[in-house]
Amino acid sequence: MKISLEALELLDAIDLRGSFAGAAAALHRVPSAVTHAVRRLEADLGVTLYERQGRRAVLTEAGRTLLEQGRHLLAAAGELECRVRRVATGWENELRIAVEAVLEPARLLPLVAEFDTTNGGTRLRFGVEVLAGCWEAVLSGRADLAVGASGEPPPGGGWQTRPLGEMEFVFTVAPTHPLAALPEPLAPEDIARHRAVALADSSRELMARTVGLLSGQPVLTVADAASKRAAQVAGLGVGYLPRRMAEEDAAAGRLAIRRTAEGVRVMPLCLAWRRSHEGRALEWFVERLATPQWRAALLG
Repeated sequence: MKISLEALELLDAIDLRGSFAGAAAALHRVPSAVTHAVRRLEADLGVTLYERQGRRAVLTEAGRTLLEQGRHLLAAAGELECRVRRVATGWENELRIAVEAVLEPARLLPLVAEFDTTNGGTRLRFGVEVLAGCWEAVLSGRADLAVGASGEPPPGGGWQTRPLGEMEFVFTVAPTHPLAALPEPLAPEDIARHRAVALADSSRELMARTVGLLSGQPVLTVADAASKRAAQVAGLGVGYLPRRMAEEDAAAGRLAIRRTAEGVRVMPLCLAWRRSHEGRALEWFVERLATPQWRAALLG
């Protein structure tokens, strides 16, 4: 190879410092050594990288192309060095975490700040999934860890799970909705006459699931928990919300919590990951999320 990383670093330094002399000072080399290195690179490539304009040396079009593309190589080389160090220490280069929508993923942000103190260097990537989408995200490789997976895992084995706890869901309607005036407990046939607001299962390949819908009931399907909540507050439909969300809106007069013949819904949630995944970042998140403090923060 006629182009070395050292040569690319030299061109980068000249461009950043504005002159051969400035690059020499930054790289702790004498100016003549920098000039010689540039001339040798030009000879090896058979192109002119710099041309004189008065007292300044200016990159030619070929030189600018080499510098711009070379910076991508320098960045990739730096990332590779970091990755090798992290693999050697057991920390993953990146950890992808899928969070069940009803858990309000923003509640995990304080945990990110806590993770930063480990100095592991692992990049974190969060995504939001719904119902079977949590399992599929890990199964397909979209995520390494699912927070709040519910129901049975997909067949085939190879799963590791840890209970996260149970989330309570209560039935809510807007205060002006017709169901707000009916006596409790609300009968299924009365609820079925009115449109429900449902979260769309985010799975792409696995069989989609539905929760809390009655046979023949009209449905408004939305993409996330915030939209479901807003639709119910607006009186566009009815349905079950996590107790924490529902009580906040009920206290503010935005929603009314109504007892149904079915009663409160309880959904067991868990942490889930592939047994084949090994890494200190995954281990750290599993251990922290399984503590009473974080289970209460997510489910309370």
